[in-house]
Amino acid sequence: MGRCDAHAGQFDLEADEFVPLPKGDVHKRRDVVQDVTLHDLDAANARPAGGADLAAALAAAARPRKTEITDRLRAEVNRVVDKYIDSGVAELVPGVLFIDEVHALDAECFAFLGRALESPLAPTVILATNRGLARVRGGGGISPHGVPVDLLDRLVIVRTAPPTPAEAAQVLALRAAVEGVALDAPALAALAAAAGDASLRHAVGLLSPAAVLARAAGRESVTDADVASARSLFWDAKTSAAALAAGAGGYVT
Repeated sequence: MGRCDAHAGQFDLEADEFVPLPKGDVHKRRDVVQDVTLHDLDAANARPAGGADLAAALAAAARPRKTEITDRLRAEVNRVVDKYIDSGVAELVPGVLFIDEVHALDAECFAFLGRALESPLAPTVILATNRGLARVRGGGGISPHGVPVDLLDRLVIVRTAPPTPAEAAQVLALRAAVEGVALDAPALAALAAAAGDASLRHAVGLLSPAAVLARAAGRESVTDADVASARSLFWDAKTSAAALAAGAGGYVT
């Protein structure tokens, strides 16, 4: 605002105009933003109250008691959260729940998921599986992707495709950089070919043994010969199954 006239004679202040010192109290406002999950609220409300003194609090910490999070408790917490959201105190940020190998769940888990998805506070659920027609565990029926039909009708299915050689090479190059494995261009092409013949996961698994073979030969970079040696030592599932079907013995998969 300008130079203060209360200190004009105390300091060497050069100003065309002096302003008076403001009077009154200084008002401060602090906004605290805290990220809390619904599970944190459920667990906090389900925890029994501790003792009134320090000894009782230490004893409670040494012997923690667990209380079940019931449906009634969840409904009460959801009601309080809805009240905070309506009043503008809180903001709901939907999360993402990713469940891999969803065909391994049983019928009771699918029933719980189907009921939980009906809640307005439910997160975005992503289910991943590589099964076609599979039996639902605990249900006894055959269903697409191993997921019950009633839950499958609520989902949006995203079609996936195997990676192209260029995409596989890009993924393998990134993975090699993470693991600190130096690859030359022929080795990267050989690994991309292994990903196309078997799977990308098998090609990623060949990085470590190929690096060991390269170090044993005194090389700092992995070559296509190292990749070929690693593929001969470590089989993929298709090669192993074909060898077993042909009656080859003496191999451990």
